[in-house]
Order: sequence, then C-alpha cells, then structure tokens
Amino acid sequence: MSLKLSPASLLPGLDRFGRARILVVGDIMHDVFIWGRVRRISPEAPVPVVEVTRETAMLGGAANVVNNVLALGAKAALAGVIGQDHAGAVVKAELDRIRVDRACVIEGRSRPTAVKTRVIAHHQQVVRYDREEKRPLKPETLERLWDSLKRTVAKVDAVIVSDYAKGLVSEELMARLLPLCRAKGRPVIVDPKPSHIDWYRGAFALTPNEKEAAEAAGFEIENPDDLERAGEVLLRRLECQALLITRGERGMSLFRPGHKSLSIPTRAREVYDVTGAGDTVIGVFTVALVAGMDVVSAMHAANIAGGIVVGKIGTSVASVEEIKAAINGKVKSKKAKVKSNA
Repeated sequence: MSLKLSPASLLPGLDRFGRARILVVGDIMHDVFIWGRVRRISPEAPVPVVEVTRETAMLGGAANVVNNVLALGAKAALAGVIGQDHAGAVVKAELDRIRVDRACVIEGRSRPTAVKTRVIAHHQQVVRYDREEKRPLKPETLERLWDSLKRTVAKVDAVIVSDYAKGLVSEELMARLLPLCRAKGRPVIVDPKPSHIDWYRGAFALTPNEKEAAEAAGFEIENPDDLERAGEVLLRRLECQALLITRGERGMSLFRPGHKSLSIPTRAREVYDVTGAGDTVIGVFTVALVAGMDVVSAMHAANIAGGIVVGKIGTSVASVEEIKAAINGKVKSKKAKVKSNA
C-alpha cells in the first residue's frame, strides 16, 4: 500500500528537531577519504594509478549517526569504544569540537580505533581498506561502558543503537540496555545486523535495508509478496512497534503491528555515493519521533533526508534547512549519475 502525505505537513515537526536529545550507542569509526584522479593503468598490475590531490577525514560509524543528529539541530551523546592511538585522539578532538557528550566513549587499552580509508577518483570509490578489531569487548571494558550508560540514558529522549558488527554491540549489552531504556521510558531504535537480530527483541523500531531484512527473515525478497512476508515475520519475531525497511531506488516500506504496510518511493534526485545513507535515515527517523511526529511522518522525513545524502560524495549529512528546501521544491531534479557501494 502506498501512502500520499503532503510534504508541507512535515514542516512544523522539523521546527521542533532542536529540542531532541539523542544517545547513540555503537561502533565508532574514523573515516578517511583519499581523493585523486586516474590517468593511467599501473604497469605492475591491471589496476588504476590514483594521483592523490587531497585527503580528508571525518567521524564514521556510530559517530556519523551523531553527525547526522547534530546536523538536525538536536543534541547528541555518543557511547562506544576507541583505542589509545592517533585515530582515537582525532576522534576525541572532533567530538569535543562539535560539542558531543562523550562521557560514554571508553578508551580500550588493547583495542585500536576502527579506521576505514576510501580512495576516490572522479567521483567513484576505487577501493576501501579497513583497520579494525572485531572481537567482543573485554569484560572490564564492557563494565566501564555500562557504568557510563546507566548514568546517561536518563538524560536523553531516545537511544539509537548503530550496530556495525565490530564488537561493541553484544547480546549481553542489549540484554542490559533494552530493559534500562524501557524502565526509563526511552525508545530504542536499531540499525541492525542480521546475525544479531534476536538481540534487539523489544526495541521500539528497527531500520534494516532490504538485504538485511531478507537475511534476518531467512529468505530472499524478490517481489512485493516476499517483502510483505518478511515484514510480518520480523514484526512477530522482534516484537517491535515499527520496522522501516529501506529499499534503495525502490524507496522505503513501513510495517507496524495491526496496520497495513506502507510504501513510499525514493526522493533521491542524483546518486553519487550511498556511504552513510543508513546513518542519515535512522538519525532523522529518531529525531522526528522525539520531535512529536508520528511514525509515518518520521518515515517521510527520513526518506527525504536519505535522498539528499546520496547526492553527496563521502559520508554526509542532511540539515533541517536542506530537508525544508527539498520539501519546498528548491532542490533541482537531475538524472542519477554515479553510484558507489560502501
């Protein structure tokens, strides 16, 4: 079922985004972008030679969700683990610069900061290489994280769990976090990993992409009937109040107990890079809910924001002003150009 909703009806809710206080729990990363151009193929191997012109860096993973929350005018706190290394120092300095509460950012004594390095030439991602540690947190590190979380949850309006399967989010952590948030009346919205799907049972909402939803449901999604069945299976299994499945160029589909599913088309105008689009969706969706939007309106706001960020290169965010401009028709429509999978 498709739902028509006047984009202008979202504007009052957008003006309340600045009141939201969001805690993001998840895998913190340092994203590095190496930019250049390609003029020849290497004589040593059939690979392009990238002539580097510049290098940039920004917060990634759960920290990019924080970036998205801040871009909406909301306040954010971050919970996760970094290493006692150069990348960790850079992450701390950047969090301080943008005024993020990092009381729940723990330094792991033997755990490096996760770093993702992307090489981009002519608006196309050529290669990505990662430095990371995927093992679960050591018990003492988990206890330090938990002690800080107990003090912070009561100070925020909602909690986002950004699970990149790098070891921060675990069954034990979720078994503690979900009851705590429920007791405090704080909704938990999860960007999930299919292999961890049962850990999130009882969360308010989940925002998987279609591939993740298929893997979690246990069968391929090849047509609308498969999508409906997957949504129903996951709603029953997870006992959540909302399941928002992002579907790339096919838009988004929302499933809720006792309601018919709702589907909306994508709002993307030009697609350069899908890096971080899921972070934008969950950030906007959560802030919208805290700002008083109903779940359907929050989905529409997230869909508009997602269409904005895929038109940018690198891990990007969508501001309230950009979302308003898109609603008011001030963003020019262009043909999709280049798509790069992260």
